[in-house]
Amino acid sequence: MRRQLYEVQRAMRARRETALRRGVIAVLDIGTSKVACLVLQFVPEEIGEAGDTRPVLRQGAFRVIGAANTRSRGVAFGEISAMEECERAVRTAIQGAQKMAGLRVDHVIVSFSGGRPRSYGCTGEVEVEHGAVAERDVGHVLAACDIPDYGHDRDALHALPVNFCLDERSGLTDPRGQVGRMLAVDMHLVTIASVPLRNVLHCIRRCDLELGGIVVSSYASALASLTEDEQELGAACIDIGAGVTGLSVFLRRQMIYADSVRMGGAHITSDICHGLQVSLPDAERLKTMHGGLIATGLDDRDMIELPSTLGDSDHDRRQISRSELIGVMRPRVEEILEEVRARLDASGFEYLPSQRIVLTGGSAQIPGLESVASRILGRQCRIGKPIRVQGLPQSATGTAFSTAVGLSLHVSHPQDECWDFETPADRQGARRVTRALRWFKENW
Repeated sequence: MRRQLYEVQRAMRARRETALRRGVIAVLDIGTSKVACLVLQFVPEEIGEAGDTRPVLRQGAFRVIGAANTRSRGVAFGEISAMEECERAVRTAIQGAQKMAGLRVDHVIVSFSGGRPRSYGCTGEVEVEHGAVAERDVGHVLAACDIPDYGHDRDALHALPVNFCLDERSGLTDPRGQVGRMLAVDMHLVTIASVPLRNVLHCIRRCDLELGGIVVSSYASALASLTEDEQELGAACIDIGAGVTGLSVFLRRQMIYADSVRMGGAHITSDICHGLQVSLPDAERLKTMHGGLIATGLDDRDMIELPSTLGDSDHDRRQISRSELIGVMRPRVEEILEEVRARLDASGFEYLPSQRIVLTGGSAQIPGLESVASRILGRQCRIGKPIRVQGLPQSATGTAFSTAVGLSLHVSHPQDECWDFETPADRQGARRVTRALRWFKENW
């Protein structure tokens, strides 16, 4: 019984492998403002000994054959607030991508930004059994990690080994096959709130889909937005979505920290709505067409006609300058970035060799964001568009699709996690990791 939940997580990995062997899988980004779906077609290379048919995938060894997105419904702060409405939005996105691809998809990998992710650093150490490190030794050292007591209202979502140490040699990403006596590991454990996660899982089941994995959206967006050098030397990805701003920090191509701020572009739109007394759709249109963060002398003379609130333009004509619109938007953006700065300070980001910051997400398109972010965060910032992948429609190449593209890269080149290795049942660490994943039994 104590290994059942661990095995269920492995079974979910097996479903992903099954989909990859068939050559088609879908990725689904459930956001506050939109639900995006991409259908991926893989052409894996069959290598290995006779009878070994496991596909070996290279990053980028896929093409997008279907893509669709729809306005999100029933989602607030990256979490499902109305199940039926969210289910309809997910079905619409999935069906649109399937129609473009010309085939049905059964397996999906999902990302979502809710649940207030938290990071924990865990360490473990074991003695190598037979001189050279084998897969079993890696499983043993991961099982030996001391999992913190993070409460029964949260669940473990990622357990990423980010650094191995063999005797006195540190900085190893894969120690297998190397000779040594003592093997140690640093593991990055990411937990999220149980209820929002289970709602996502339940929604996927209602849509008659098989779940092949679930990923924190800030992790996925960083995979698409950070360059290889940034991932190697140290960088932070700030994914400014509609309801949540996700944060992930990378070093040596591994995610070492994840967090979020429960504010985003929808809050900027809400401020415009209340500050200028216009409807939410009109506020969104004003933000998109005329918004910005840095006012100049020209903006004082650039007048914007506000939509009528009564439907009678002759009796309710109003105008504001673009500077006034910027004055409404900027305080909220500064508040979001100040919260991000506090999270970065808590992560130890200042100690990394490189401290580049990449801004992505739908709200990263606001003019002037780079300059404001650089001033508040105190570091060089740039806007990160997702890596171009084969077959991706032009409409899906903007910052709003970083998470969906990052999910695709994650599928094609997944990082090993704790449950990708066999762990001994008699290890206390294994039992504790197993208890931490109890929600898999209840949902899958």
